[in-house]
Amino acid sequence: MITLIIILILLACVILGFFILIQNPKGGGLTGTFGSMSSQVMGVKQSTDVMEKGTWTMISVIGGLCIISVMFFQKPAGANNNGKASQAKSAPANKGK
Repeated sequence: MITLIIILILLACVILGFFILIQNPKGGGLTGTFGSMSSQVMGVKQSTDVMEKGTWTMISVIGGLCIISVMFFQKPAGANNNGKASQAKSAPANKGK
C-alpha cells in the first residue's frame, strides 16, 4: 500500500510542477499569449484562476498523501512499544576455570 501512495505522491508532484512551470510570475503566462481573446467566459481570462486552483489542489493532495502515508509505515523488527530497540538479555559469560 505504501508503494501505491508513493507513486501517487510522485504523480502529484509532476502535475504540480506542470502547473508551476506553465505560469508566468509576472502575470503574462497563458494570458499574455492569447491577450486578444479576453472576452471568453472560460478562456484565457480565467486561466490564471484555474492554474492557481490547480496549484493549491496539488499542494493539498501531496500534503494529505504524505500524512496518510505515515499510517502505513511498519515498526522495525527490533522495536518495542517505547520505540527503543529491545535489549538482548543473556546470561553472563562463564569465565575459564
